[in-house]
Amino acid sequence: MTLLDDYRFTDGRATGCQWYIKAKMKSDDKRRAQYQNGHVAPFPGIKTYIDPDTYEDPTQAVHEFAKEIDTSRIRIERVIGAGEFGEVCSGRLRTPGKKEIPVAIKTLKGGYVERQRKDFLREASIMGQFDHPNIIRLEGVVTKSRPVMIVVEYMENGSLDSFLRKHDGHFTIIQLVGMLRGIASGMKYLSDMGYVHRDLAARNILVNSNLVCKVSDFGLSRVLEDDPEAAYTTTGGKIPIRWTAPEAIAFRKFSSASDAWSYGIVMWEVMSYGERPYWEMSNQDVILSIEEGYRLPAPMGCPVALHQLMLHCWQKERNHRPKFTDVVSFLDKLIRNPSSLLTLVEDIQGLPESPGDVPDYPMFISIGDWLDSIKMSQYKNNFLAAGFTTLDSVTTMSIEDVRQIGVTLIGHQRRIVSSIQTLRLQLFQVQEKGFHV
Repeated sequence: MTLLDDYRFTDGRATGCQWYIKAKMKSDDKRRAQYQNGHVAPFPGIKTYIDPDTYEDPTQAVHEFAKEIDTSRIRIERVIGAGEFGEVCSGRLRTPGKKEIPVAIKTLKGGYVERQRKDFLREASIMGQFDHPNIIRLEGVVTKSRPVMIVVEYMENGSLDSFLRKHDGHFTIIQLVGMLRGIASGMKYLSDMGYVHRDLAARNILVNSNLVCKVSDFGLSRVLEDDPEAAYTTTGGKIPIRWTAPEAIAFRKFSSASDAWSYGIVMWEVMSYGERPYWEMSNQDVILSIEEGYRLPAPMGCPVALHQLMLHCWQKERNHRPKFTDVVSFLDKLIRNPSSLLTLVEDIQGLPESPGDVPDYPMFISIGDWLDSIKMSQYKNNFLAAGFTTLDSVTTMSIEDVRQIGVTLIGHQRRIVSSIQTLRLQLFQVQEKGFHV
């Protein structure tokens, strides 16, 4: 029995009375009570997300959810990046009666059309509705002068993916789990409000100087990445294939369950210190592999309990995936019992118990086929020259063995070792069934 078995994930569907408000209300109040996927809010006192697109005038949503900031209170210091709509700068914001605070400032470049202005401010209309320690905080907007700006809290360490790549191997497992717990807590808050993120990825998590992770990037019309392979265009816009659940890719069914799938990918990114999910596989290969049952193997040094949670998040049936409230509770349990994180995937001798089925990974006939599948065919001669000529012999390899045969790049070492871990699990499973490779 594993720790994951000990903590049972439940469907957790909330049931309760629907309150239909019959009293006459002002139009603004009525709109606030409505709009969560067309449903009336279950309780008048419970805050639910309101889609800015439901306003006849999107500018009204901005003014309702975001504070207008006088430009005299903002001091722009330097450019730190570029967004879809313009530059991103760091600076200082003078708050009434308080000292200056560091902020990040998104600006809308000149020459924009009104549609671009509305799309730009839409993110502020969304962000301004949230108040949680693991959600990026909106300080306010500048709409009455140029340039138009969105002002948010400053996160010293930038995006989580680049931060992890910069500090590869520097953190303890507990620190990494703490980061994951923060992200899950922010996502639980969004899910409880009825908000679906649709683009949860390490690149859209920001990290402050205390290693607190905060969910950000709420503009759904943004460009996902410069890499054209990163997004897959469908009738409804671009989808980040490597982070997106199968039903969202195929049918555009986005939900908190599809966000849970994405969270599993974020877990993998964190535990691999910013490795690119599915490596150099094409988008089409990723889609086909997922459909065939392939799931990402555990990163090197990943505790069994965390990889099992990833596999839960990657259940094909979306109703079988854990709710974010369950994820937070489970990670809290791991943090309270650090010994449960000592068992690493590469240390296990057999197939760990898991509440869900372990995916069936493709079986490969030769060392060459295996290396081709993980885009590491350049090392075929290294394996053969060192005497590793069968899959059985490969499954006995350690990270030191991989280094000794001439794999010097850390990213390549990690990819090969992760795949070896998967092969080890699969071969054990096959042997248990009485078959032979």
